This record gives sequence, structure tokens and C-alpha cells, in this order.
Amino acid sequence: MITNLNNLPSYDTVGVMERVDRFCKRSIKKSSKVEGLKLALSMIDLTTLEGKDTPGKVRQLCYKAMHLHEGLENIPTVAAVCVYPTYVKIAKKALLNSNIQVASVATAFPSGQSSRSTKVMDTKFAVDQGADEIDMVISRGEFLAGEYNFVYDEIATIKEACGEAHLKVILETGELETLDQVRKASEIAMHAGADFIKTSTGKIQPAATMPVTYVMLDAIKDYYIKTGKIIGMKPAGGISTSKIALQYLVMLNEVLGEKWMNKTYFRFGASSLANDILMQLVKSETGYYQSANYFSKD
Repeated sequence: MITNLNNLPSYDTVGVMERVDRFCKRSIKKSSKVEGLKLALSMIDLTTLEGKDTPGKVRQLCYKAMHLHEGLENIPTVAAVCVYPTYVKIAKKALLNSNIQVASVATAFPSGQSSRSTKVMDTKFAVDQGADEIDMVISRGEFLAGEYNFVYDEIATIKEACGEAHLKVILETGELETLDQVRKASEIAMHAGADFIKTSTGKIQPAATMPVTYVMLDAIKDYYIKTGKIIGMKPAGGISTSKIALQYLVMLNEVLGEKWMNKTYFRFGASSLANDILMQLVKSETGYYQSANYFSKD
């Protein structure tokens, strides 16, 4: 059961926007930029979540995840590959002998419109197939109706179904209407057992935004102060350029600090971000941009 939701801080949208704007104006020197790009690359959950996904496409994405760093020195791999539950076993086999995790969406992604028993079965199936991480969606209809204990209990139930797999809880912030609602949903997810809180499915607009992410980071900070437990953060959807990724990392560092500046506690949910980072790293090494055609789209 979740309590004390009435005592949470209230957010002024204009004030949050001004704070975020300052993060975006931070100057990053060339050497720091290169290290930041490498860090961002190591934090990516390389994702394919389309109805037209096929085993071949998933294998191709896994190959890209394992080899995109080749040809450049001291380049990390991405953190994970994220797929639907039916493709977890294929991804697990394709990523064998790598340190790349397999993440899977579950709980009737992206709508969340299904029974709890079906959501539990969905989660257990993904875990049984080999998923290291589960990305679940909350029931936004129940949340917006004020059924907070329902949302809490559902997250706690899915957390139990995850077993050893880490649980990322997707708030779908584009449907939560206000920053105060985002803070409330973050609080419920963390208290219910989330290892990560995540902005979006990437299927609803707006997806990840810096103001929303700031509020979620602020919630994580307060939770850490109260409990000593580190909760991870995953902005997802719409983060496609190196410039934006670096702005997120500046905000992460200034709000939460060094403990969170790694793939264990921060991820980007993205499909095209890796290519843009690689293009920027090639430019920093050679002085020239390579065409996007040199990098696979999937």
C-alpha cells in the first residue's frame, strides 16, 4: 500500500523549464564531450518494438549491438537489446558470450490494457525465455482514476514475477497530464519495487522530455535520501541525437551525481541514437563526418 502521496512536492512548469534550459546551455569541452559520448553509448538499450519485427531483424540488431564499436578504439558496447517477449530467446542466443543484457517489454505493452493474470504470464514467459530485464507499463487508466493502490499492487506483483530480472516501470508520462502526476507515479513505482523508472513506451507523444525526466530524477533523489536505495532512470522515445543525450547526462550529473553516471543506473531507450553517437565519435577522431549510410539502421 502506498501512503503520503499528498505530501509530495508540487512542480511549477515554468520553473522546471527554466532549470532544464540551464542544463542545455552547459559548455562541454572536446575531451569531455568524447567521454560523454562513449558513456551515452554504453547506456543505450538498443530497441526494436514493431509489429513487423522478425527473427532476422532481431538477430541483425543483436549483431549490430555486438559489433558497432569495432573500428574505433576504446568504444563500449551498448547496455542491452530490448525486444518483445517472443524474441527474447533469439536475442539471448545471438548475444551469447557478450556482456549485453536482453531486455523485454511485458504486461500488454504498450497499452497495459489486460488482466493482471495475463500480465503476470507475459512477464514470466519473458523471464523463462531468458530476459535479464523487464520493462512493464503501468495501468494509466487506473492511475488517472485515483486507484493508486491498484497500480502499486500490480507493480509489486510483476516485480515478484520477475524473479532475478530487473524491473523497469514505464509511466507513459505523455498520458499523465501534469508534472505533479509524474512525480506521484514515480513515487508509487519506486515504493512498489521498481529497479528503474522509465518515461515512455515510445508509442505516445510526447515521449521522453527533459522536464519530465527532471521531475523523475528529483523523485529518485528524494527516495535515495529517505531510503538509501538507488533507483535507476530510463528516458525513452525521441532521444535520437548526441547533443540531446549529452544534455540528459549533464542533468543527470547535476541532479543525482556520480553514483548514477553508469549503465547500471541510467539507460537511454533508443533505436537511432547509437548511429548518431558513432558519427560524432568518428568525426572527433578523423575530423570528418561519415555518411549515415556507413551505419546500419537496424
